[in-house]
Amino acid sequence: MSDNIGIILDREGLEYNFGAGAAAGGSVASGEDGIIKEQDQMLPIANVGRIMKQILPPNAKISKEAKETMQECVSEFISFVTGEASDKCHKEKRKTVNGDDICWAMAALGFDNYAEHLKRYLHRYREQEGERASLNRASGNQEEKEERSNYRSVIQSTPLTFNGVERINSALSRPF
Repeated sequence: MSDNIGIILDREGLEYNFGAGAAAGGSVASGEDGIIKEQDQMLPIANVGRIMKQILPPNAKISKEAKETMQECVSEFISFVTGEASDKCHKEKRKTVNGDDICWAMAALGFDNYAEHLKRYLHRYREQEGERASLNRASGNQEEKEERSNYRSVIQSTPLTFNGVERINSALSRPF
């Protein structure tokens, strides 16, 4: 299904192979044995199929070949954009690629419309995460205080008697 046509970029001594050959059998040095398996280079096909089904009518069917084709395309696209973002980080002597780097890479590669949508999404996501974190901190402190006070009140109000043992004995002595 793959045709070994691809794009090989060589920037500052770093070689990236973004072609179908890379995803379908080319090797990339990494890991213990130095080779990344084909299935490790692509998104899981079940996830790709699930995303494809979301846009289609409920009774639509998707062939295995269509899922595999989309899997290769999406994986290549992600590799292409991530490679560009990684180059930027490498030039800036950073080791972590973040969302802003991905937005920049998409714009630099000519995907301006997508980059703008992604920037808005990333901004909203960060706002929600910030709100969630502050709520968790506030409620976590409040819950912790409540748990401590509840624990103390339970401990202080519980008499040290063996009523439970008496109830068990009386239940066992009753006829069935």
